[in-house]
Order: sequence, then structure tokens, then C-alpha cells
Amino acid sequence: MCMTVSLPSISLCSGIGLALCERLLTENSQIRLCLACRNMQRAEAARSALLTSHTGACVDLLHLDVGSVRSVLTAAKEVKTRYRKIDFLYLNAGIMPNPQVDIRAFIKGLFSRNVINMFATAEGLLTQQDHLNSDGLQEVFATNLFGHFLMIRELEPLLCQAGHTSRVVWTSSSNARRSAFDIEDMQHRNGTEPYSSSKYASDMLSLALNRQKNSQGLFSSVICPGLVMTNLTYGILPSFFWTLIMPIMWLIRIFTNTFTLTPYNGAEALHWLFLQAPESLDPRAKYHSLTSGLGTNYTEPQRMDIDEEMSEALYKKLLKLETVVRRKLSEENADNKAYQQYLNETE
Repeated sequence: MCMTVSLPSISLCSGIGLALCERLLTENSQIRLCLACRNMQRAEAARSALLTSHTGACVDLLHLDVGSVRSVLTAAKEVKTRYRKIDFLYLNAGIMPNPQVDIRAFIKGLFSRNVINMFATAEGLLTQQDHLNSDGLQEVFATNLFGHFLMIRELEPLLCQAGHTSRVVWTSSSNARRSAFDIEDMQHRNGTEPYSSSKYASDMLSLALNRQKNSQGLFSSVICPGLVMTNLTYGILPSFFWTLIMPIMWLIRIFTNTFTLTPYNGAEALHWLFLQAPESLDPRAKYHSLTSGLGTNYTEPQRMDIDEEMSEALYKKLLKLETVVRRKLSEENADNKAYQQYLNETE
């Protein structure tokens, strides 16, 4: 029987998500992949690429926009009709809308001792213009955190089964900083660093999931891919900037192991976790993809700066928000049904 691996992601058709799929199929050609993507044309292209290099592989497609509650619920329903269990659920979606760079701070940092940390974390450099989505939620929060949380909740029957161990793996970031998160403003409506806030929240949620679900066979882990050149990265600065500084980045890589740079290298920790027994992993660790100056890839755990009480509070607040969102969706469905019935009666 094929192993089922579901990968909800809006960027799976390229970058780290696609690199992970390649590595998983190389590791185990009998694995069954479900590529969950927002853009189905790109999903088809990714599937074709995988089948070209891995003839006979089991690669399914699923339409999913984790930034939409309705899409998440529809996709989860489809998953439950297709599969009996899920072994791995990779949560790889992440957006950083309209990132803006403080050019002066960037130039100053480029010629300072802080240059490595600046590239690795973008601390103090990036702000984003977040906005509300159609569900009335902050877009970054909804896409990077809440949509994944709702998907996990919906798929619990496939993830939490007697005698079965399942894994949830979050792609976080070194940009996930405690200082950017406020438990009283978990959607980051009032801040300027929604990406950092959402990634720190995913770190906390992973810890809470382990406390809540380990006894039911569900284990959660967090990874950081390092600095990888992906579509998200290229969207931060104009392309000519990356062309200018790329030689500097390759030079810096001699002195730091966090500049993984390529999607294949960035997927190292994701692949490494696939081979580990979940019981042996530290729930408070973030597993970092690292690349040495000579190009050797390896994974290293680093303890996360997480407050356990705050992580539990976040979990409870997400449960309350789930109730509110489901009630709102139910009311909208009832209104639409009543309106359709009215139209039918007046025809």
C-alpha cells in the first residue's frame, strides 16, 4: 500500500516544495504524494516534472487555497473521501505581501558586522502591507497559520488513528521572532511584521499540537530552510539587486551555514525529518537546513524561544476563532440557500 503524504502549499509547484517531492520520491518510489496547490496549472506542471524523473510514481493533485476557509473545508472533504490515513502533512505555504525594504538600513547593514544576520533574518529591514481577505481575516495570518490549523482540525480523523503515527511538519523561518508576536493581536492587525508574527505563531502552535495530540499518535515538527532563493525571496528586492549581491552571498556562505541558497539544500531538514522516528524528536526544537562552505548539507536542531503558556493560549484562541468562522460560513450558506429558494419560487 502506498504511503500518503499530503502537502498543502501555495508554492509547491516550485522552490522548496517541489525539491522536497523530488527527494521523497528518490528516497521511496512507492510513496503516494498529494500536491495541494492554489494554481492548478502550475500543479499540473509540477506533477509532470515529477513523473518525468520518477516514472510510475503516485502523484495526486488537490485544489487548495489555504488563505480561504471555504477552500480549506472543501479540500479537506475531498481528502477524506480519497484516503484512509495520512502519514505526513507538510505545511509549506507562506506569503509575504508587498514587502518593503529600508534601503538605507540595507546598505548600512551590507557593510557592517551584522551582514550575515541581516540576510539570514531580515530583522529590522522588512515591513509588509497586510490586508483583510474575503473571510474577514488578516491575509498573512490566514494563509501562513489559520488555514493550516483548520486543515489539521478537519483531517484529524485521518491523522489521529489508533495504532497509527502521523506527522505534521511546518516550514517556519529564522524571521520568526517573539518580539513580532502579540497574543492579544494574534492576527497582527496593528503591526508591520505579519510574516514574522505568523511564523512565530506556527512555532508555538507546533508545540501546542504536540501537547494536545501526541497521545493520539500525531507529532508536530518545525523546520527552517535557511536563506533560499525562491519566488518569495526574489519578491523582496528588485531583481537587479539580487544580481549585484549574489557574489557577496556566495562569499558569505563560506563563513555561515545558514545560506542554503538552493531549494534542494533548503529541503534538507524536511527530508531529514522524514527519516526520523517522531518519538525521538524534541518538540521545542526547530530543525534547520544548513549547508557548509564546501556545499555539504546537514540538519541541526536549535531550541525555540517559546513560552509554553502563550502557546497554549494561542491554541485556545484559534479554537475560538474556528468556532466563529464556521458559524459565519454556516450563516452565509443558509442565506445563499434561502436566496436561491426565493429565486426559484419567483420564476
